[in-house]
Amino acid sequence: MNYSILDFISLLGAVCLFLYGMKVMSEGLQKVAGDRLRNILGIMTRNRVTGVITGLLITALIQSSSASTVMVVSFVNAGLMSLGQAMAVIFGANVGTTITTWIISAFSFEVNISDYSVLLLAVGVPMMFMKKSTYKSLGEFVVGFCFLFMGLDLISAYVPNLQQNPEMLSFVQGYTSLGFGSVLIFLGLGIVFTMIAQSSAATFAITLIMCSQGWISFSLGCAIILGGNIGTTITPVLASLSGNLAAKRTAMGHVLFNVLGSLIVLALFHPFVELVADITASLGGMNPLDIDESAEAGMRDTTLFNEKGGMTSRAQSCIAFGLAMFPTVFNALNLLVMIWFTKLYVRIVCWIMPARHKDEDEEFTLKYIGRGLLSASELNITQAQKEILVYGQRVERMLGMARKMIHLKEKDEEYQPTFDRIEKYEEISDRMEIEIGTFLNRVSEGRLSPEGKMRVAGMLRIVSEIESIADGCFNVAKTLNRKNQIHVEFNEKVLKEIDRMYDLVNVAMKNVLGLLEELETPENSKIVAAYNKEREINNLRNKLRDGNIFNINNKEYDYQEGIFFMDLIGEAEKLGDYMLNVVEGVKHQFRTVPEAIK
Repeated sequence: MNYSILDFISLLGAVCLFLYGMKVMSEGLQKVAGDRLRNILGIMTRNRVTGVITGLLITALIQSSSASTVMVVSFVNAGLMSLGQAMAVIFGANVGTTITTWIISAFSFEVNISDYSVLLLAVGVPMMFMKKSTYKSLGEFVVGFCFLFMGLDLISAYVPNLQQNPEMLSFVQGYTSLGFGSVLIFLGLGIVFTMIAQSSAATFAITLIMCSQGWISFSLGCAIILGGNIGTTITPVLASLSGNLAAKRTAMGHVLFNVLGSLIVLALFHPFVELVADITASLGGMNPLDIDESAEAGMRDTTLFNEKGGMTSRAQSCIAFGLAMFPTVFNALNLLVMIWFTKLYVRIVCWIMPARHKDEDEEFTLKYIGRGLLSASELNITQAQKEILVYGQRVERMLGMARKMIHLKEKDEEYQPTFDRIEKYEEISDRMEIEIGTFLNRVSEGRLSPEGKMRVAGMLRIVSEIESIADGCFNVAKTLNRKNQIHVEFNEKVLKEIDRMYDLVNVAMKNVLGLLEELETPENSKIVAAYNKEREINNLRNKLRDGNIFNINNKEYDYQEGIFFMDLIGEAEKLGDYMLNVVEGVKHQFRTVPEAIK
């Protein structure tokens, strides 16, 4: 046997180079089109047809059904897309992913693209050092494209030559002559390999090499690809594990779609393979099943096999064409049948994963983000935006509790429960700041565009300032607690002035929430209103501070009451400052990208 352990390690390295090339190519395109993809998904998922087209186009663009389905899961998780809309996009993504198989098939044998990889690298690498982020990302795409086909070429070079190593052929043949059992074995192989590699394109590339080298027949190659169709569902499933119920349902819908379609084809496997072979023959002039029959019969047609017993380039091209045709026909037919049952899919998924009704308001929980996969960092920004809005809404409720406590006395039944709730909300606020901040830091470590990095920096500032607002609300509650413990009471005039100040703070908080709701496209009028409201709060603070000294001197209330009065006014003014800092964070997202970041 001439195949050494070094050859096997080299083969593993070639597979790794292929996978890395696929990753870099996909992420480069995602960085170019990150914001555009979000906008497209928001606009073009209004009905099933546009949803399918959107899924198809986006997957064809970023060359990864895993990335597009993870994106869909994150959008459902962020509340930007319904389960029905997501299913339509996933249906289209399954068809769009066949574009990758056609690219690999087309360039594998007809054109040896790896011969031109060095020339392409000479174009792609300099682009990665350009100042403009778009050129950088396009350069990454070109480099990834080169690595992908260099890896594919190396896989072909390091796959064992079966004519020189016949014992390997006998090992493989032990599993290729079991009838339908062989189909199930290689189906399972496709599932496992795709789950490990998290790339159906990698499975297709390996299958293409195995078939063209004569390891397995065309039919068994189709079985591996069918298994890869099931295995590719693992990525969105993993991404949904830390998501909300809607995200988990979306991942389950993807699993159902792929598994049910695969089971139907498996039940009609041989007739379906013959159909694909006939289509290949009608379009390509040669039937891949005829090549298998010729090899099994020991007939070495010179148009199909060379003198060494290997396949000719024409036969290899036919096999490649047929293997690319198989998932195309399968996914297209699956789409045409399943699209009419979208609503039924949604009902089945909701039945499998029913909702658990509980009040999450009093418990720490993140609705839209978690510790799941971050395979599409540019698109995870949307999840953080939705979570920041939830964070702001929770702190607004905390502000309402603090205002309520101003009018409560220590003997009131609601006094202690209200203080306890504010204290609990403050603890939740601290934990939310840590979780959202950690998530954003993980996103920033991904392959973000410079604009995306600025967005993350702005959101990190926003999260920090929202936590400061929560701290300020808790400080109000603690001030009131100290006041009531020493039995100090405000007169009606003081309470009226305090309410006047906190009315301004409440309006400022409403304006902040309005900006957080439209974090991607904030209205300039609301930003101007935030500055105006902060000035009003400062002016009223100064006026009340001067009046407080006058009222104490005139004995309208005692000194202790005046101290607590100004403590509450001072906390209100700080709350106004924190809210303005949130607005500054919103503005920070859209500042000119520094040259250092570029």
